[in-house]
Amino acid sequence: MNATYNLSAYFIYLPVVIALTIVVSNILFRNGKIFMLDIFHQKKDIAYATNSLFKIGFYLLNIGFALKIVEFSELLTSESLIVNLSEKLGGFSIYLGVMMMLNLLLFMKGRKHALKSESIKISEENLAV
Repeated sequence: MNATYNLSAYFIYLPVVIALTIVVSNILFRNGKIFMLDIFHQKKDIAYATNSLFKIGFYLLNIGFALKIVEFSELLTSESLIVNLSEKLGGFSIYLGVMMMLNLLLFMKGRKHALKSESIKISEENLAV
């Protein structure tokens, strides 16, 4: 009977973490295009390419982590199934939130750097005139 609970846990856990990763990734990187365009001074080709690479990295890192922590102890009851799934999914959700915030921090840092270099460029142009 316990093998059934363990198998059920895997069949629930894997689709949920993959779906969570895809949803968070799509939202983050759909909105990240704006930052990338700003960072790369409206150069769409490099901004979108970089954003796509960030998205692939986000998928690989988060799904890889989800697969790394997938092991469940022996689940003997439906209660232990629910408790273990809650712990794993909750932990993964927290991790995913931290990763999302780190990506947002990278976007903001890139934008700050782009604005700084743009203001330096404008200052140099004003000095040249």
